[in-house]
Amino acid sequence: MNHIAPLLSIGITLLFTFCSCEEPESKDNPTTMRMETDPFVQNQKLARTINLGNILEAPNEGEWGLFLEESYFSTISEAGFTGVRLPVRWSTHAAEEAPYAIDSEFLARVDWAIDNAFENELSIIVNIHHYTEMLETPEEHLPRLLAIWDQLAKHFKNRPDNLILELFNEPNDQFTAELWNQYLIQLIDTVRATDPLRTLMVGTAPWGGIDGLENLILPADTNLIVTVHYYNPFQFTHQGAEWSEGAEAWLGTSWGQTNDDYTNLVADFNRVKSWSVEHTRPIYVGEFGAYHRAEMTYRMLWTQAVVRVCEERNISWGYWEFAAGFGAYDLSSGAWTDLIHALIEE
Repeated sequence: MNHIAPLLSIGITLLFTFCSCEEPESKDNPTTMRMETDPFVQNQKLARTINLGNILEAPNEGEWGLFLEESYFSTISEAGFTGVRLPVRWSTHAAEEAPYAIDSEFLARVDWAIDNAFENELSIIVNIHHYTEMLETPEEHLPRLLAIWDQLAKHFKNRPDNLILELFNEPNDQFTAELWNQYLIQLIDTVRATDPLRTLMVGTAPWGGIDGLENLILPADTNLIVTVHYYNPFQFTHQGAEWSEGAEAWLGTSWGQTNDDYTNLVADFNRVKSWSVEHTRPIYVGEFGAYHRAEMTYRMLWTQAVVRVCEERNISWGYWEFAAGFGAYDLSSGAWTDLIHALIEE
């Protein structure tokens, strides 16, 4: 979800093959690194993921009240998560004129985050998030988007396969499903020119929702994970959200008190699973969460229900998010909230 302010145990293993010489080559050398290219295997590495939201997708880090800390990665890993998703607003850190060079200090900051994820045995998804100009005038900004991905593909090409690249977060507005189907082919080709074995992640339009699966047309490339976001029912998950019109009137909305609450959720994920089977594509629920102004009891019921239906269907998931408005971790107390019990089964 584009926010303004906002149980399975699978190990993560880096696999290397070495030459017959006495000294092994660098792990970052692509000639010595065996890349996993089965997207279903890659998707299982993301079985239990959490978003490091409202940090690097802010216009500048810290402007939304959060800075990325080294301790976050160990805290997440020790809790039982297998991966992190890192939303990144590259568009405010790249030049506006060709060749659209990415700021080197900001790129180093993302490298630091990737290093910390790997050091804590976490897979990591890095995406392009909140490229608002692309949503408003997509044809004008397509060359810049392609140039950003060309730079990122070259920069990340020697990284292990536990780095997964998500091409664009939630196309919407003027960036229609029709345009998305056209442009994602160009984006994939841009990355593949440099990094042919990297697992890529592709979402849906509009807004990353499950209904967008019916509009999604994928190329023949088999090393793709399809991601959807889930915030149904919206009046429950976004009650009181300051950026959603009318959300104050939704305060007090419950969930889990009727059979329909559960049957509707199950029906939604049965649709997702059916699409996955029909198209032979792994599914990752890259975002789901209920805003903090909802009653915690209902937030826990809904969160646990989403986790369970995903895991029963072998769908990996990424909770939105770590420590902001939807957060599962309380920075002030330095402890997980009760939501952790809904996310990670002890």
